[in-house]
Amino acid sequence: MKSIYTILGVLLLLAATACENFLDVNENPNNPQNAPITGLMTNASYETALNVQRIGSITSNYVQYLASPNPASASDVMEPLNYSGTWFNLYNAMTDLTDLISQAEESEAGHYLGAGQVLMALNLGMTVDIFGDVPYSEGFDFSAVTPMYDDDEQLYAEVLNLLDQGIQNLEGSTAISIGDDDFIFQGDVDKWIKFGNVLKARFMLHSPNVNANEVLAAIDNGFEGNDDDAYVEFFEQRFNPWAQVAINNENLLLGGWISTQFIEALDGTSYPTVDPRLPLMIGTTDEGEFIGVPNGAGRGDAPEQGARSTLIPGQYYTSELSPLLIATYAEQKFIEAEAALASDPNRAYAAYLAGIEAHMDMLEVPASEKEAYLSDPSVRMGAGSLTRDDIMKEKWVALFLHPETWNDARRFDYGYKDMTLPANLNTNLNDQFIRRLPYPDNEVSRNGDNVPEVTLLDRIWWDQ
Repeated sequence: MKSIYTILGVLLLLAATACENFLDVNENPNNPQNAPITGLMTNASYETALNVQRIGSITSNYVQYLASPNPASASDVMEPLNYSGTWFNLYNAMTDLTDLISQAEESEAGHYLGAGQVLMALNLGMTVDIFGDVPYSEGFDFSAVTPMYDDDEQLYAEVLNLLDQGIQNLEGSTAISIGDDDFIFQGDVDKWIKFGNVLKARFMLHSPNVNANEVLAAIDNGFEGNDDDAYVEFFEQRFNPWAQVAINNENLLLGGWISTQFIEALDGTSYPTVDPRLPLMIGTTDEGEFIGVPNGAGRGDAPEQGARSTLIPGQYYTSELSPLLIATYAEQKFIEAEAALASDPNRAYAAYLAGIEAHMDMLEVPASEKEAYLSDPSVRMGAGSLTRDDIMKEKWVALFLHPETWNDARRFDYGYKDMTLPANLNTNLNDQFIRRLPYPDNEVSRNGDNVPEVTLLDRIWWDQ
């Protein structure tokens, strides 16, 4: 259980000492002011996974995995909301990582340094992907009460620089080895190196001027199978957050209702074949049917339970102890397929099929059902007929509930088959899909002179 009780103790220490540096004129010299590097690693690796889920809980409505049971619900119809909590959680993790990186440099702990740089790159990249320009160069030294905002394209260069540095440090020597304080890989440095390369491929793929050869070079040093996946496992004292959504829904705190778009993409409506993953990912109605909710329209006259499909407890994504996925071999294969499509269709096709198979293996789809799906002509169309649409559709299924799909949706201009705008759409969007999140209210009130003026339709640098 990854030394759970020891780690929980460290987390309590972190909660007590806090990660942000506030002035305290009554400082107690007997109270520790700096969290140990092991505690910082525990908190940063754990909170990074939670940040993936926190953003995914926002974006899953935008990419139509989920839909609100209530009509014109703000998240469902893409209205601006206050994301101060999301902002705080991202910056809280990056503040811890700033301290971790500093301590690792001082103690020549090269592997901690490398892992910290990889996690900093991920959290910074996720922050830029949803907000655009954000504070970074003045964001963590606390000398600037109102830090300036850095350009989002320049921050992406920093993301890739951090990943390169992180991989290099992970490949080098270290005075202190990572252990069970690492919630993601439990100190397995080889997996950290692979993870860094997968993230390089992910972030490079976002660029409108992507260099496919560089993406494929990173892929060549990435994951080798599902066993390399980056995730955090949960424990009895803290459930997987998606499990809690499913449990809450059973208790009539409604959430986790499935979009009609997602169901129809897998039940044979939008595409020719029925996907055997559907019953392993979501629940049925009381009648054993898969019925979704149209985004923005709500459940109509359906009761609160039993008549629409929802996330239900006990499945792969929603068991109490289910892993929270950060990056997977399946995602990597779809990145490879997209990057190789123009120059090497055979490699792209093999990667596309491998991505589907990897996700099916993750869900433990029975072998006969997996083979039937992979043999269907609409799925196994041949290298010469494979299109980007095919790759993006299968990646969308395989990254269920993951925020990376909102990046894909914007790069793809929401071009998924039969994906339509929600009913009751926010009128300020002018019949267009949302392109970014608004800056949080707390940041506008605290640092308003530096916060860029943007609308939900203003695109971040790579979404052109």
